[in-house]
Amino acid sequence: MAFIKSIVIFILAGLCEIGGGYLVWLWLRSGKSWWYGLAGGIILALYGVVATLQTSNFARVYATYGGFFIVMSILWAMKFDHYTPDRYDIIGASVALIGVAIIYYAPR
Repeated sequence: MAFIKSIVIFILAGLCEIGGGYLVWLWLRSGKSWWYGLAGGIILALYGVVATLQTSNFARVYATYGGFFIVMSILWAMKFDHYTPDRYDIIGASVALIGVAIIYYAPR
């Protein structure tokens, strides 16, 4: 159960960081209302809180989150920017996930 909970927290943190960053991006780069920037900033702050829900130490949580961020960024771009990843994107994301599985989930 702890395994599933940690993955859910990593995904929630990713949605907060990527979603908040995307709103700020839209505000500054696409000329959207300042409300987009404000909402993005609030969601980005929430990301910092969500990440603390993990049970491991800061270094391990943030290193592992980096791998989740890579994969989720590609998925976000596919959904919202109609991005098509190439095989190197997929290979790189897979390597990142293997790395984070070793960092966070290896028995100690």
